[in-house]
Amino acid sequence: MAHPVDVHVGKRVRHRRWLTGMTQQQLAEQVGIKFQQIQKYETGANRISASRLWDIAEALEVPVSFFFEGLDDGNRSEPEKPSVPADLMGDKEALDLVRSYYAIPENQRRRLFELARVLSDVA
Repeated sequence: MAHPVDVHVGKRVRHRRWLTGMTQQQLAEQVGIKFQQIQKYETGANRISASRLWDIAEALEVPVSFFFEGLDDGNRSEPEKPSVPADLMGDKEALDLVRSYYAIPENQRRRLFELARVLSDVA
């Protein structure tokens, strides 16, 4: 059984890799391992060593702490009820939407954002 921290870190690796548009093969080549190992890391099936996490962070251009962001510290007395799914950025469709959004010219993007805000207030 995969440890929840390993699963969380793996999801964050996948999240960042998708955001940058990098394939598992490309990340594996930069880190010097096989893409199958990246698959195992991303599912939490295999733990990522500290040195390997450092290499992955460099390849994905984020600090190592990025992979631990959002990790529940266990100090909450009552879990928060999110308005969006917990692993929103682990969803390929959501990541594609974010990439498409940032591909829109800034002035049009601002108008689209305001439209989305108005529509969500109505819903």
